[in-house]
Amino acid sequence: MPSDHTNGPRSAWATSQGLIFPVMIVASLLLIIAPMPAVVMDLLLAGNITLAVVILLTTIYVRKPLDFSVFPSVLLGTTLARLVLNVATTRLILTRAAIDGTGAAGGVIEAFGQFVAGGQLVVGLILFVILVVIQFIVITKGATRISEVAARFALDGMPGKQMAIDADLNAGLITQDQAKARRAEVTQQADFYGAMDGASKFVRGDAIAGIVITLINILGGLFVGMVMNAMPFQQALEVFTTLTIGDGLVSQIPAFLISLAAGLLVTRSSVDSNLSADVVGQMFRHSEALFLAGGFVMALAFTGLPVVPMLLLGSSCGIVAAVLRQKERRQQRQAQQAQSQQAVQQQPQPKPEDQLLVDPIEVELGFGLIRLANPASGGDLLERVTRIRHKIAQELGIILPKVRIRDNVRLEQRSYQIKLRDVPVAWGEVFPEALLAIDTGATSGTIPGIETTEPAFGRPARWIEASQKERAELLGYNVVEPTAVVVTHLTEVVRSHSAELLSRQQVHELLAHLKERAPKVVEELVPDLLKPSQLHQILANLLRERVPIRDLETILETLGEYADRTKDLTILTEYVRHALSRTICQQYRDSKRTLHVITLEPALEDVLAGGLEFGERGLVVKLSPQVAEAVTQELSRQLQKLVRIGRPPVVLCSPQVRAGLRHITAVALPKLAVLSLNEVTRDTSVEPHGTVPLSILRQGPATARPVLQGAAT
Repeated sequence: MPSDHTNGPRSAWATSQGLIFPVMIVASLLLIIAPMPAVVMDLLLAGNITLAVVILLTTIYVRKPLDFSVFPSVLLGTTLARLVLNVATTRLILTRAAIDGTGAAGGVIEAFGQFVAGGQLVVGLILFVILVVIQFIVITKGATRISEVAARFALDGMPGKQMAIDADLNAGLITQDQAKARRAEVTQQADFYGAMDGASKFVRGDAIAGIVITLINILGGLFVGMVMNAMPFQQALEVFTTLTIGDGLVSQIPAFLISLAAGLLVTRSSVDSNLSADVVGQMFRHSEALFLAGGFVMALAFTGLPVVPMLLLGSSCGIVAAVLRQKERRQQRQAQQAQSQQAVQQQPQPKPEDQLLVDPIEVELGFGLIRLANPASGGDLLERVTRIRHKIAQELGIILPKVRIRDNVRLEQRSYQIKLRDVPVAWGEVFPEALLAIDTGATSGTIPGIETTEPAFGRPARWIEASQKERAELLGYNVVEPTAVVVTHLTEVVRSHSAELLSRQQVHELLAHLKERAPKVVEELVPDLLKPSQLHQILANLLRERVPIRDLETILETLGEYADRTKDLTILTEYVRHALSRTICQQYRDSKRTLHVITLEPALEDVLAGGLEFGERGLVVKLSPQVAEAVTQELSRQLQKLVRIGRPPVVLCSPQVRAGLRHITAVALPKLAVLSLNEVTRDTSVEPHGTVPLSILRQGPATARPVLQGAAT
């Protein structure tokens, strides 16, 4: 029972919250029809001013503009409320001024007309005009322009931001839910600035309406007072002008505050920030600027300006600058002490046995990149590397060994290198304080920065300042952080060398894991038909061509069917590829299930088949080097057609020559996918983009073509 009493008011309040705004709108409309007493008008006018102050302070404390996404609707509601209050006060002024004098429309308007204006009509009129000019020409016009530009940039930048989100998702840097949340935020941001662009037009109209209403009230009041109520001209002018000026000030001050709130909101950046803390922290960050400002202000004291204020302000700037300088020195000393403490910490004495350990994969960072892996400095490289292990397990079906990350003082300050079993296989250079803008091939302009090449796929890129991020995204660049560059490069190296990273121990662990749910499949094959070492070689053959081994059960079932017929590991690998044809096609076909390929002329396939032999030692290639070179060069030229349209390089040939063709092109075209006809599933359409003819063997070697280093995979 107590819970019912407690939850009753709460549930009633939760239900009534949805009725507050509609009731306020309807009540505003009723004010136009029903006359209100002066006491009620005082309450409504005071509430209007209070609401404007609350809105202004709310815009200061929100972390980002989208936290106050209802502001355009609130802006329209408050504009409607002010116009309705103007109508209601005008009715009271015209109907009660001849009877009640300056108190006809309530005490609020009377106070603004007399106290704020200093008891002088001209002063009040001038204040009213100044407020209207500031609101209409300065704040409202500026906020309107900013809203227009922000709305346009938000809409123009949506494709680039969506591509950046997709790139982070594909690289494993974010999850599906995080990508969905980011896409929703991009859409909300575009909708918000579009709504602000439209709502600002109402604010400009409200300012114009205030001027027109003021003129109508003065002229109408003179007519009502002199003609209808027989008031003297001087008295009518004083009463109606005082009330009209008070009414104008009461309505324009809240309008001014809300216009200022709109300007503050649209000029905020789209990232989380604390406006008050940012203003103070950024303006008083550099002690040198305060020293110079203090000296300049103190010098003005000798130019005839008041000495006391100038000296007071100048000395204040100097004192604040001195305090900041002491704080900076104290922080520097603390940082030096922390570094010295870390340096003197006793490290465990290395043992000779430690030198025998070889890490399967490690990343070495230059001195300038250590902060990327230091969580205390905001680095998240360790966390992202952990995500790579999950992504590789899902993508290729292997458990990536733990990646050791260490510093190497022999490297350049901004350089890094990736090692496999203590041998460097890839390296690159990143700027930790900058961002990498990668040319997607659909950019609409250039951006200033340091030209470079994206290390993972060899695409042209530029290192840019963080302040140029939004501009680069608008131009179509894919902008990534330095940590993402290293992580993407590491991921691509793991994909390319996954066959080397698959150890014999991991094969046994994979078999043990599969044996828990399919024990008979493992027992039928290992070790009676195939040894673990032979299975290891087959799995490595698949990974070498980036064929996932995640479906290990299907792989073992296929080997169980054919292992008693042949022990040739190359042929067994081809049987497994045929069983995994659906997975292979899914890797390379587009969203319409179309496989874009380059084919070989049947006569050329016959020549290649004649130079291939499967013996006891496996595949033996007897083709002359000239034939292999001619085929490779022509394939490289033909595959440029696929690369230009953004498709992965794929060659389709007969099953008899697939393994041999892959063998002779593996060095020159490492990213080439060679598929056989029996690996194309029934639901996959094939679209050839070129054919390698037999005539290339009669033409002799051509000029070497560039290797497809940047092809999509």
